[in-house]
Amino acid sequence: MSLYSSERLHTLRVIVTGGGTGGHTYPALTTVTTLQRRLAETGAAPEVLWVGVASGLEAKIAERNHIPFRAITTGKLRRSVSPRDLARNFVDAFRIPVGVLQAVLTVARTKPAVALSTGGYVSVPIGLAAKLFGVPYLLHEQTLSLGLANRILARVATRILLSHEASLEHLPPKARAKAVVTGNPIRAEVFQGDPARAYQAFNLDPNLPLVLVTGGAAGAQQINRMLTGALGDLLQHSQIVHQCGSLSYAEMQQVAAALPPHLAARYHVLDFIHDELPDLLAAAHIVVARSGAGTVAELTALGKACVLVPYPHSAADEQRVTARHLAATGAALMLDGPTATPEELRNAIHGLLVDPQHRAAMAQAARTHGKPEAADHVVAELLAVSAR
Repeated sequence: MSLYSSERLHTLRVIVTGGGTGGHTYPALTTVTTLQRRLAETGAAPEVLWVGVASGLEAKIAERNHIPFRAITTGKLRRSVSPRDLARNFVDAFRIPVGVLQAVLTVARTKPAVALSTGGYVSVPIGLAAKLFGVPYLLHEQTLSLGLANRILARVATRILLSHEASLEHLPPKARAKAVVTGNPIRAEVFQGDPARAYQAFNLDPNLPLVLVTGGAAGAQQINRMLTGALGDLLQHSQIVHQCGSLSYAEMQQVAAALPPHLAARYHVLDFIHDELPDLLAAAHIVVARSGAGTVAELTALGKACVLVPYPHSAADEQRVTARHLAATGAALMLDGPTATPEELRNAIHGLLVDPQHRAAMAQAARTHGKPEAADHVVAELLAVSAR
């Protein structure tokens, strides 16, 4: 911290942008909270302004965490050639210049020392405005291959922050010279899980392996159906906590009610897991999940043996790319397409349950991909660029 004068830290103004999905929004939030914590150690506090779309997740997250927020109007260029998306692209083409003008005015008035974007189409106007005013600009990419917005912004970024080493090959040679692998910022609570709290909260048996199944905050019907077909067999050898999503909750409760009593006691289904998630992650022997950037960052940082079922309609097929990359290095099992069946899920989990050495080797391989210090690394890059 000696690189930065106390006076500069006390007047550090930062614009943060990124959103649309949790994958873009939560890394931005984690970076902001980490920056606030780092500067608080020196008695300083940054002036942070989050720029996004009024209807986006980022607006809700900023308000919930008391971060000043400014909404801009912007559009999204969709790669689909369906008539509906072509029509939406036509409308959004007129919105994009408006958003750029609003971003220019925001940067001119705020006079930030540095700007950071974490992806999503809302990032583009701020990135262009930062370039116009000569404001140091960092972009962060969560996925293995760069999203469309970040491929555009890589040309104007001062520094490109990547979550994966393999992402370097997706950059043009000129952009690689200003790229650094930081990892994907993970909220601090993920590392504070206590297995004992999970066992107590869900009345779990400490003598049975725990399988955590989740399709994300909204659940995943594909994973729910796969689990339904394998549930009876898996509960013979394990206990399962299942986040199924609100839309499937009633259906999965019926599945639970049809289980024999001695197996029903081993199955715990919830529509959403709240503050207990870090404790469950700490306790879980195996995790079944989608392969979104945030989920993968958490699972690899924690070194978890996992079965990944990529969302088949993710942008640029990013979830398949990520899951395939981890599976190729022994850091996960991947079920996709014809292998995404109840039988294959049962076989994958059972194989890990009966082979602790395989499970441990997979957890260790996952750990080699994890970057638990990612948030601190991103903040260090932000401070270093702003100091120049």
